[in-house]
Amino acid sequence: MNLAQFGWNPFFEAHFSEYSAAGFMPARICSEHKQQYQVYTESGEYPAEVSGKMLYLADSRSDFPAVGDWVAVNSPENGGLAIIHAILPRKSCFSRKMASGRDRRSGGRPEEQVLAANVDTVFLVSGLDREFNLRRIERYLTLVYNSGATPVIVLNKADVCDDWEYCVAEVKAIAFDAPIHPISAKTQNGLDALRNYLQPGKTAALLGSSGVGKSTIMNALLGYERQRVQVVSAQVGKGQHTTTERELIPVPTGGLLIDTPGMRELQLWSSEENLKGSFEDIETLAVRCRFADCQHESEPGCAVRAAVETGELDASRLQSYRKLTQEVAYLEQRQDSSADYLERKKWKQIAKWQREYSRISLKR
Repeated sequence: MNLAQFGWNPFFEAHFSEYSAAGFMPARICSEHKQQYQVYTESGEYPAEVSGKMLYLADSRSDFPAVGDWVAVNSPENGGLAIIHAILPRKSCFSRKMASGRDRRSGGRPEEQVLAANVDTVFLVSGLDREFNLRRIERYLTLVYNSGATPVIVLNKADVCDDWEYCVAEVKAIAFDAPIHPISAKTQNGLDALRNYLQPGKTAALLGSSGVGKSTIMNALLGYERQRVQVVSAQVGKGQHTTTERELIPVPTGGLLIDTPGMRELQLWSSEENLKGSFEDIETLAVRCRFADCQHESEPGCAVRAAVETGELDASRLQSYRKLTQEVAYLEQRQDSSADYLERKKWKQIAKWQREYSRISLKR
């Protein structure tokens, strides 16, 4: 197998030299299920698992490989398991805060969930039916800008929208330079525009909530039915989760696709700095505020609120910005608290080992 077709390039090769000297070979994670992996290597595709050392040193879920990662593995013998010993630096990585149910089981501490790594282009899919939601697109844009990948907005189901041009104009007002492609995966109209991004060695990911047509788009781009398609509920206008695992899939015409499970609960894993990419209009206006730390609430001389009053800026846009800013600030505070907790826990464990060692020494 030619690793270049799976995205191997000089960036990863430069970081692999130390592992090559140790006798390991490069591999890319193509699927993951409960820390059981499949990897692509030069000699073929193999099942894989992390080494005992890697398992022991991992502090959180984000320390484990994700789909799209390049890793260093040993050469599997007689069709056995490949053992993953290290993760190479990532060119891009998009993450979210782990779903709230799992967060509670971790004692209320926020935990990062890496959705995919080393993605070049993210197809941010939204439906042009009842699922069309500008505020949700803003959240996804924030997630993608934070990843280091390039967002491409895909507005699916143009065949059922009477005025899709108006929807495109609305998205353009919040998307700035991100390309926007109205398509119909059902009729395969507009899909050629997406195929242009799938160049050999390039990786794209499909991201969007359930029912927007990601699996239909996936099947159309692959040229065969890889993912089962669910019918969207006519009562609530929402789809069911079709994809249950993230998977890296080669496209016959070139490039690779990562499909991700639909996410109804998208909680950001970001920083306030990363909001600037998806709210350039507000950040540009904020430069003209009288106070550098203006919160755009009730401060005098606020250029952002003035723009809302004159109609230059939509009030719902500012409300969304405030909500995301508060959410990110809260997450950063909890992340700091979590780091303090882990540090205290580490030293408490060290003190316990020292007491145990002293007790054993005295017995001798």
